[in-house]
Amino acid sequence: MNTVGLPALGLVTIGQAPRSDLRPDAEPLLPGLRLVEHGALDEEEFGGADDRAVRRRLAPEPGEAPLVSRLRDGGSVLLGHGALVPRLERAVARAERDGAVATLLLCTGHFPAVRSGRPLLHAEPLVQHGVAALVGAAPVGLVCPRQDQRDDVAGRWTRLLPGRVSAAGADPYAPRDEALDRVAAAARELADGGAAWLVLDCIGYTEEMRRAAAGTAGRPVLLARSLAVRAAAETVAAHG
Repeated sequence: MNTVGLPALGLVTIGQAPRSDLRPDAEPLLPGLRLVEHGALDEEEFGGADDRAVRRRLAPEPGEAPLVSRLRDGGSVLLGHGALVPRLERAVARAERDGAVATLLLCTGHFPAVRSGRPLLHAEPLVQHGVAALVGAAPVGLVCPRQDQRDDVAGRWTRLLPGRVSAAGADPYAPRDEALDRVAAAARELADGGAAWLVLDCIGYTEEMRRAAAGTAGRPVLLARSLAVRAAAETVAAHG
């Protein structure tokens, strides 16, 4: 498809771009738009002699809730908020130089202000408020990437949702079959615990993982990446 001349949506990941795992799910939701991808860690080198030093530099501070994102080679990295903000600002600036009318920050974690010259959309509020509008007071089960994120994730959602909130961990960046099994197991655990709705609360979860969760748990499953991308498309259309 020739995308020259189409309005552009910036997609900025907290890891590395391009996100080959994201495009197959995102593109059908964005007809008539050009995607501009950049990553906060595009300038970082992983896998070499300095790999450990790079990861230490990016790691969460003691007591800080960790973030997880995907690298270009399909691996993952554990990240802290403070190390990411200046890198995210540079990635957003690159997206805007490439013509992005608006940029979507592809992370459901909570961030301090990130400077931008054009509309910058944070996935977390887009996802959270979209879910809140759909589920009402029903109990909600959240699947997040790591077990040690459960308390932080559940706490942030509890402040928004009137119903009971529970969380379980399942790594979306594990090898494909392992990731599908983990997501299905987490979904089943949450459904067995009384969740009426499930939310795959990380941009790394895919449509395939949604199907695995729904098939195992027998509950409606909302996908963070779909909710965020659909809302971002509206912003581009409004500014188009």
